[in-house]
Amino acid sequence: MRELSIFIDESGSDDLRERYYLVAFVFHEQDIPIAEGIEKYERAVAESGLPLLPFHASPLMNGKDQFKDLGISERKRLFSLFRVMFRHLPISYKVFVFKTHRYRTLKQIADAMRREIIDFIFDNLSWFQQFDAVKIYYDGGQGSVSSALHKAIDYALAKNAVIYKPTTSSDYYLAQAADYVCTIEFTSLKYQANKQTNTDQKFFGGSTAFKKGLLKEVRKKAVPN
Repeated sequence: MRELSIFIDESGSDDLRERYYLVAFVFHEQDIPIAEGIEKYERAVAESGLPLLPFHASPLMNGKDQFKDLGISERKRLFSLFRVMFRHLPISYKVFVFKTHRYRTLKQIADAMRREIIDFIFDNLSWFQQFDAVKIYYDGGQGSVSSALHKAIDYALAKNAVIYKPTTSSDYYLAQAADYVCTIEFTSLKYQANKQTNTDQKFFGGSTAFKKGLLKEVRKKAVPN
């Protein structure tokens, strides 16, 4: 039985105070192994003398939470090591971007999210239909995302959208990959609007360096529009 896993992360909040609301889908065909890449990453972190902490871009870049005791050089090294692992993961992704000023209510943005997810599935229906099961992994962070996911998957694929929480080591790393993708695409929007932060520049450099380097690299895994 062929199974497709979709790992989801979002940037934004249900109070719509952020300028953008992003939802990232990371796709992994479960019959394609990823253990070797994960083992190489864990070994590289250990050899660097750094702690093996779950990748979460915002606190990592800003030195918050579990990263508060690490200096910026150590945090940049952790980011770089995760970047290398991501580059070799057999995954693809799609990011949905919503400009929150276009919506007056949370329901409006949830409806827009549902429509875009449905359109994306229909545009790629032959690929989705290759799989006997589609499993969705999401930590339930935003209620609007969960609602849109259920309605879109149920409607477009005629399958019950069962949402799981990550449980295995592989699950956690793929969920972290969704966080990574969401961060890079959100950072791209900030550079486009010339709203990048000092932290962005410390980690990614100027706009040209970011676009020609990290962004170009990550988008090699993007599902074509």
